[in-house]
Amino acid sequence: MSQTATTTTRTPDTHARPPHVDELAAMTVAELHERYVNASVPDTLDALDGAPRGRMLTVIPPFEQHREALAAFARADGFPWRGKSFRSFDGQTGDGINRVTLLGDQFPFHLRFGRSEIDGERAILLDYDRPENPWLIRQIHDELRQVGPELFLGPAMWKARPSPKLVLWFAIDTSA
Repeated sequence: MSQTATTTTRTPDTHARPPHVDELAAMTVAELHERYVNASVPDTLDALDGAPRGRMLTVIPPFEQHREALAAFARADGFPWRGKSFRSFDGQTGDGINRVTLLGDQFPFHLRFGRSEIDGERAILLDYDRPENPWLIRQIHDELRQVGPELFLGPAMWKARPSPKLVLWFAIDTSA
């Protein structure tokens, strides 16, 4: 098998135009889930290196009744989360941190490939279980897959037992 720039987790719709972050933000939770399980995973973490822009796309019930207001807030300049900064060490592992206005860089994470909590397929995993993070942040599990040439989609989950619970969907735009 020859190595390619990305590894497909499912068969993607090759005729579909790559999405824009605004199109992802307009999707339902079910549509985002479908897009995620059909997304690809880059062979190396180098595709994320830098300080790409992030955007919260939607929240999961019971907050869904406030979806439109939260989506408008997430698009606004005043939304506190600006994205994540990523640094690949060797293409297979790395680290990163969230960029938050007023607070600066907060909540570091380890970066690696692993199995998704959504479907058990390969994904980029963001592990917040680091001693410098508060207990609450250490309970977060984020993942990413690539849905466009410079666009990544990810679920943010709470580490509940017996399995993590989906809280929201977010996007990372490396073109920004």
